[in-house]
Amino acid sequence: MVEKKQTSRVWLWLGAAVVVVLVFFVTRALTRDHLTIREVKVSHEELVNTISTNGRVEPMANYQVNSPVSALVKAVFVQQGDQVPAGKLLLQLDDAEARSHVAAAESGLKAAQASLDTAKNNGTLAERQAANSDISRAKIDRDQAQHDLDALTKLKASGAASASEVASAQGRLDSAEASLHAAEQGAHNRYAPADVARAEAALAEARANLTAAEEVLAQTAPRAPVAGTVYSLDVQRSEFAEAGKLLLQMADLHNMRVKAYFDEPEIGQLAPGQSVQITWDAKPGHFWKGHVVRPPSTVMAYTTRTVGETLIEIDGGDGELLPDTNVVVKVTTSIVPNALTVPREALHFENGKPFVFKVVNDTLVKTPVETGPSNETLTPILSGLQDGDIVARGTITGLPLQEGIPIKVVQ
Repeated sequence: MVEKKQTSRVWLWLGAAVVVVLVFFVTRALTRDHLTIREVKVSHEELVNTISTNGRVEPMANYQVNSPVSALVKAVFVQQGDQVPAGKLLLQLDDAEARSHVAAAESGLKAAQASLDTAKNNGTLAERQAANSDISRAKIDRDQAQHDLDALTKLKASGAASASEVASAQGRLDSAEASLHAAEQGAHNRYAPADVARAEAALAEARANLTAAEEVLAQTAPRAPVAGTVYSLDVQRSEFAEAGKLLLQMADLHNMRVKAYFDEPEIGQLAPGQSVQITWDAKPGHFWKGHVVRPPSTVMAYTTRTVGETLIEIDGGDGELLPDTNVVVKVTTSIVPNALTVPREALHFENGKPFVFKVVNDTLVKTPVETGPSNETLTPILSGLQDGDIVARGTITGLPLQEGIPIKVVQ
């Protein structure tokens, strides 16, 4: 009796196992025989190819105000974020030292001008008056020597004067003429051309020194060079600013650009004039338009990437983008207006060659295709399919697509 019960249990377990196996294989066969897929019709669409990367916003023309000297900040007339007109006084530094330098430069310029005048006019007024006086005396001496020589020459003719007296008078005349010649040469050629050239160079240097000193003085009270926004202010009243310290920055925030950093493999797709869409996380849902101005001319290391720096100009800026903010740029590299396309997920590869599963009479048919460059969602089909063909996008169960299996389509 016990043996009968044990035998019945064995057969019961065996029967249950057979049922489980049958259920498994039936389910598996049904699943394989009726693969549930999603399909899509091959159609012509506009194919837009884009590449995206990060970038940093900067003004088209940035104006920085640096301290020209080490000085105390006497007053600040603007605040960060102020929109100011051109010519607006921005701040005032202590200008005592700068004024002193201007005064010294003015004095140096006057001295250099006087030196040049002296060189060109062969001396100062006093020197010229003294030279003229010397010439006058030399002329008197020469005239007297000539008179004496003439008198002695007449006396010699009558035997009243000796030949030696005439010779002595001639000597005095020669000496007087030599003195006159020297005085005239000194009056007219006191300074050589090289002396004039040195004086002119010194005058030019003095003028440059004065100009530099006046520029430094002007920079102690800087004014807005253009109408714009003070977007950075790094100084306060009564603060001591070292020479060269950045005090403030301003720009017209309606004229901005972006420096974008594209990875090296993407550089070849960039060209001047390509349209750009710019987004900023601080303004979700908002975007700005722009265009490529200058593609990369070289590559550089940027964090852990090798990139090319691309200059993008923002079209019709609204003043909302701030300098030094990080943005995302998307460049449209090409547009194909009527491309035969399929979704990227419908494309498969075997040994590097693309194919799709074409739906023919509720069955999958492996179909080789030739493709072009894909965008984020679509792949252009150059050959292998026609407009209106149906291809499988994938299964709803995650099972792989297989050729020759009957299918069931879901939307």
